[in-house]
Amino acid sequence: MSRSAEEGHSARVRGAVSRGRGWAHVLTLIFLFPFSACSGPPEDNASPEAPSEEDLVRQEFVQICANLRASEERFYGEKPHQTLEARLESGLLDAEETLVAHSLLGTELLESGRVMEAIGELETAYRSAQELGVDATFRQEILGRLAVAHLQAAEDANCMGNASAASCILPISEGSIHRAPEMGRKAGDLYLQFLEEVPRSSVAAWLLNVSRMVTGDFPRGVPEPLRVSLGESPDAERPLWRDRGRELGINVVDLAGGAVLDDFDGDGWLDLITSTTDPCGSLKAFRNDGRGGFENVTEDWHLDGQWGGLNLIHGDYDGDGALDLLVLRGAWMFEYGRIRNSLLHNETAGGGGFRDVTRAAGLGGEAEPTQTAAWADYDGDGDLDLYIGNEAQPPRMAPSRLYRNDGEGGFEDVTRAAGVANRRFAKGVTWGDYDDDGDPDLYVSNIGPNRLYRNDGDGTFTDVAPELGVTGPEGKSFTSWFFDFDNDGDLDLFVADYNGPLDRVVGPYFGRAAEAGHPWLYRNDGGRFTEVSRRLGMTRPLLPMGANFGDLDNDGWLDIYLGTGDPELESQIPNAVLHNRSGGGFVDITFDQGLGHLQKGHGVAFGDVDNDGDQDLFHQLGGFFPGDAFGNALFENPGSAGRWITLRLRGTKANLFGVGARIAVTVEGPHGRRTVHALGGSGGSFGGSSLQQEIGLGDAEAIDEILIRWPGSATVDRISGPSLDRFYEVIEGSGEARELLMPQIELGVG
Repeated sequence: MSRSAEEGHSARVRGAVSRGRGWAHVLTLIFLFPFSACSGPPEDNASPEAPSEEDLVRQEFVQICANLRASEERFYGEKPHQTLEARLESGLLDAEETLVAHSLLGTELLESGRVMEAIGELETAYRSAQELGVDATFRQEILGRLAVAHLQAAEDANCMGNASAASCILPISEGSIHRAPEMGRKAGDLYLQFLEEVPRSSVAAWLLNVSRMVTGDFPRGVPEPLRVSLGESPDAERPLWRDRGRELGINVVDLAGGAVLDDFDGDGWLDLITSTTDPCGSLKAFRNDGRGGFENVTEDWHLDGQWGGLNLIHGDYDGDGALDLLVLRGAWMFEYGRIRNSLLHNETAGGGGFRDVTRAAGLGGEAEPTQTAAWADYDGDGDLDLYIGNEAQPPRMAPSRLYRNDGEGGFEDVTRAAGVANRRFAKGVTWGDYDDDGDPDLYVSNIGPNRLYRNDGDGTFTDVAPELGVTGPEGKSFTSWFFDFDNDGDLDLFVADYNGPLDRVVGPYFGRAAEAGHPWLYRNDGGRFTEVSRRLGMTRPLLPMGANFGDLDNDGWLDIYLGTGDPELESQIPNAVLHNRSGGGFVDITFDQGLGHLQKGHGVAFGDVDNDGDQDLFHQLGGFFPGDAFGNALFENPGSAGRWITLRLRGTKANLFGVGARIAVTVEGPHGRRTVHALGGSGGSFGGSSLQQEIGLGDAEAIDEILIRWPGSATVDRISGPSLDRFYEVIEGSGEARELLMPQIELGVG
């Protein structure tokens, strides 16, 4: 089959999906016109052309897409609403059964993105509920769904169409008020009606406030006892972070997914790759053109045939100097989520793309639902090994997996021998040498008690989480990472608490204190841990999903950015920024920065995309249900006075990109000497920051020394006197930093 014929077939399938065509049509495309027949009958005396490896991979994911759409799976299956439609059309239901069917169908249509049809069904159900005098709780549930549907319709019309750079970001500015306010105002009216019947509903009160804000009717449209406070208005004189995604053409509309910012083609500029958990949506790739713009290279990099994926993990597993990509699939989908992952080998040099080598590399075993994995050289042999955290659940308590890199492009499953099976519902995985003994340890964040697997240095691990008191948060944890938040030279541990419910999360906006649900921060005290989150100001429940850390203002102290929410459409809460105040506490500055996006936050990646020395922020947005898609955001850093240095590590004995390296930059400033510490890697466990180390140095006046301890090899490099505000390459063992001339660009100009 010719490539053009194959692409045409794939486009027809994807087009049918995007236009909402019936799945009978999609299945016809798949089964009546298989890939091997797309190019027509073979010529005389010619054998049919065998499908290429890429064709087979694409066909595999097209089939997965079709199977899920035709199933009863909660998020993507279309069978439930088709069944309800058939029941209503049958004429065999009595009045109460018809009411229930309209209500359920309205919810199904809303979640699938057929919002106006959903509103019609829910209005029919609500009228019937009033006429039949059904239970008040059921009638109120319908009213609440109807309000959500109108708010969803308002956002679709104004935050995706008719949008500005500030759309859906709190506090709402004059330029982001809905230009078509009718649906938003109707949503607010419905929430007022709901609150007359259920006055104690914090969620309804919060969404009433949101509805009035986006239509410009706040505060007057909200009764004073129900009004929220977002604190003081941002300083109009100070520049805010600005979403540049729309004008740069990278705000692709996706469902929840992963995001990575890094240099994938080796030209020195940070590129962008995203995924979507939509099983019928492909990965997207955007190449930084070095002139202020981005080029969509999804097809050029052969990523258009890789569908689905809630998270992306990048790293150079084979040491060839090109960053490879791991796509993780199936999270939250339970038995339907047993979809294989993809290890994609980077062959973009010379005009190639990414090649799926999953099975050839030994990662094509039994598939389990997952969204989390991490690279590290746990055995110190100079290459990256891989841990994948799977979602174990009764009755199938599947293990998570540790794969040892064999140094020849393949992996060996050593889970049993290493003792790291976990067999819990894993949601976050991170590596870090918490005890400073020279090898990386493994933390697994679970729904259930968390684990800290101490690396015993002989290929085995011991779970010391109970002994060290780091099993919490109790109940549900999510993204996690090691970092040195207080710059004392050892690795602290962050764990996101994912214990809702939503009314607990919005409670503080009404002045109510919350005793649980806040993020957890474990301070490392010489290999022991103390939980210090509340005393350091992390007191609010935030419901984080995607999250990462970076230095937002180049002051030399690592800040935290949290993408928030859950799959339910009601979950519209601002993403959060926690500013590190010199290691002594964290302050929520979300609304002061222009980063309080209301849409659900997933992959979070920091990286200096314009080479101006500060970290920009890419955020993959969108929910799980097909009706909750949204455009991704690239927030440009407005800049600060903080000094900086960017290091590109190149290992010789250690892994090539220095993942796991410990970096200490000692500087002189007006208040004396201080040391800023960094850990080589991509940051948090849900979103991949650039592997170049972008290190803020605050008010430094000179750099005294950079000390790098390379992972596995025990090499230590001491580099004296590099200049501030420069890019450098450091080759392991050289003791030198070679300056890289990286011109600054202005986004949107090229």
